Amino acid sequence: MTKRELTPIDKLANSYLQEVLDITPEMVTYLGMPGACETQFSDYSPNGEATQADLLRRTLKTLDTLPVLDKTDQITADSMRYSLGLELELIDQGESGAINNINTPLQGIVGIFDNMKQDTATDWQTIIARIKNVPQALQGWQETLLKRAQSNVPLAAKQIELAIDEAKHIASEKSAFNYLADTCAQAYPELQSAITESTAQAKAAYMELAKFLAEKIAPHGVASEAFGEQRYALHSYQFVGAKIDFAEYYAWAEAELARIISEQEKIAHALYGQGVSVNEAMERLNHDPARQIHGSAALQQWMQETSDAAIEALSGTHFDIPEPLRKLECMIAPSGSGAIYYTGPTDDFSRGGRMWWAVPHGTETFTTWQEKTTVYHEGVPGHHLQIGYTTYLQDSLNNWRRHACWTSGYGEGWALYAEGLMVELGFMEDLGDRMGVLDGERLRTARVMLDIGVHCQLPAPAKYQHISPIWNRDVAWAFLTDNVAMDHSFLSFELNRYLGWAGQAPSYKIGHRIFNQLRQEASQKAGANFDLKQWHTDILSIGSVSLDVLRKVIA
Repeated sequence: MTKRELTPIDKLANSYLQEVLDITPEMVTYLGMPGACETQFSDYSPNGEATQADLLRRTLKTLDTLPVLDKTDQITADSMRYSLGLELELIDQGESGAINNINTPLQGIVGIFDNMKQDTATDWQTIIARIKNVPQALQGWQETLLKRAQSNVPLAAKQIELAIDEAKHIASEKSAFNYLADTCAQAYPELQSAITESTAQAKAAYMELAKFLAEKIAPHGVASEAFGEQRYALHSYQFVGAKIDFAEYYAWAEAELARIISEQEKIAHALYGQGVSVNEAMERLNHDPARQIHGSAALQQWMQETSDAAIEALSGTHFDIPEPLRKLECMIAPSGSGAIYYTGPTDDFSRGGRMWWAVPHGTETFTTWQEKTTVYHEGVPGHHLQIGYTTYLQDSLNNWRRHACWTSGYGEGWALYAEGLMVELGFMEDLGDRMGVLDGERLRTARVMLDIGVHCQLPAPAKYQHISPIWNRDVAWAFLTDNVAMDHSFLSFELNRYLGWAGQAPSYKIGHRIFNQLRQEASQKAGANFDLKQWHTDILSIGSVSLDVLRKVIA
């Protein structure tokens, strides 16, 4: 591949990313690129937010003065105006200082240590130095939370309550900091005193955060968790990358849910005979010893084997998978939050892509029928291929496009497309595995209805009108438990996520729908000349742009 000469727009995108790296030490850790010192944290205070907003304004102003020299420039310019402009609008609208169970400094500050090197005593000394800065980082976030609580942008009382519980958990004996301390002390006994002292300070800071939330923030909490249609529209656009008709997508999801349930019923009957319900079939699958894994170590091994087999089978057939992407590390995260996620490779691939499963404490049994599709979602051909491939394109994309241009509708939409593709390619022929795919689809479809319904305060489905005439937490819980075969500890985490992180959860299924539409349009246009492998390469080569930008490029 011929190396692309950097244009003025490329240089601006690269300089913007470098300025972000210079004030965001966590991103330095994630990307493995030069920037702020890794013993530090971002400034989570209002001053830090003001610095961020100034950088966004300056960059957008400069962008307007630069010439667009080719198609790649146009994609970069459109993507920067969308991404940076929306980020600035969220700040200006007072939407910083959010409280939820997945994407705030509460989780990020402790979670960053999962991605720090732990190979040498020097690595652990860096970790210890960063742990010592946890109290300062949390103090800055408290200032932002107080500013938000005193503004006109509401914080839901329930989300504050959940944050208090989470902060207390991180401060408890089950803390991920304890895991770090134990791991360090076992490998390097000479550092035991330092790691024990620093983790004790960090845990104390989280306990102080819990107290702060209870005393200073909770009194400002409001009863409703609904964002309201105006705020929801802004957040939906942030995650989907396209402005959508909420009523149309709600109705589409309702019809799609009915289709999925019908398919599940057919599989239940094929597996266990007529008269067996979907729930009963899933219970039988759960208790089938041949479909069970016991213990986190066995789960990790199974994830790795499943991922390795997928990479081997798909490489050179349906995808061109570069050599640095032919390895994906499957990891068990110590946080115990229940989250399953992917972290991309460093810029030089010295650390590869990683699939993480934060197994809840006490969970020992896992079912392959339900989780095989998750491995394809997080790994290949899902996030690992999509994110890792973009990282690999050093000769054709600027650094911002490769590392910082991310839209959930594209990224998560692609991951769901990847799940469906594995069905299409024959990797999920086992009826139990196919039930798992449909279970995942049912969840992603149900939450389109739930998220739009709750946050836009639509009428509840007829079946749940006795609970409440409009969507709320109680309706959402009943709806989820009726439609999702997931352990209630996981499901509770999911519901809290949807209600606190408005607009993110629907982006998966909405993005999936748009990817299917784009492929169908391309196939119809090319006819017999349609090359699916080339289409995949073309899509992945663009990177995780907004879906509006993607449509424009494809057109």
